[in-house]
Amino acid sequence: MTASRSATTRRPRARWLAPVGLILLSLIPVLAGAARLTEVTGGAVITAGNARFLDSPVAVITHIVSATIFSLVGAFQFVPALRRRGGWHRLAGFVLIPAGLLAALSGLWMSVFYPHPPGDGLALVVLRLIFGCAMVASILLGVRAIARRDFIRHGEWMTRAYAIGVGAGTQAIVLIPESIVFGSTNELYRAVFMGAAWLINLAVAELVIRRGARSGRTAPEPRPARTAQFRAAGGGDRPGRARVG
Repeated sequence: MTASRSATTRRPRARWLAPVGLILLSLIPVLAGAARLTEVTGGAVITAGNARFLDSPVAVITHIVSATIFSLVGAFQFVPALRRRGGWHRLAGFVLIPAGLLAALSGLWMSVFYPHPPGDGLALVVLRLIFGCAMVASILLGVRAIARRDFIRHGEWMTRAYAIGVGAGTQAIVLIPESIVFGSTNELYRAVFMGAAWLINLAVAELVIRRGARSGRTAPEPRPARTAQFRAAGGGDRPGRARVG
């Protein structure tokens, strides 16, 4: 009896590990973005490091605000109890989809039109364009899937988009050893490590998707009445399937 209660207590806590971890990962770029936002809107002294943002602040402000919303709100989509609430999931989706598109498109704009700081070479620009376009494509494919009421594919594509969107958090971590060993202005290794961070996130996303697929195959099907009620509420994915947006 005691063991059963302990397992029941641990289960809800375990379900919060993923969103808490994602929020902590997102806090790195979120705090850096908040500092940059304060700098841009607070009349900071122009330096070589911030001149491009002060000269054209709209893109960076849009990117910081939209990326912050996308990363923090998206983390809660991995909480099963919240994900299965149709009202919450739809409301979060109405916020996440435009926020994700704005974050990706503003990032693409900055990659093309902002002057490149030391360490950001052509290889890194190409990677940013590739992953930025992949994020936009994933969100649009997620929207198409939900329009077709394909909830499984919707969740898969939005999970991939989220993995790309929170890449800045992983990059902040992997760039620490890179800057120590190779220096912060080495264009080649900076591009390699930043690209690796995006690939790490996408690999984790695929593991989450595959685990959700296995869970969906092994989970018992809900009763017809409950299924109809769940679909009417805007659901559609099987229990245990992680999705975002």
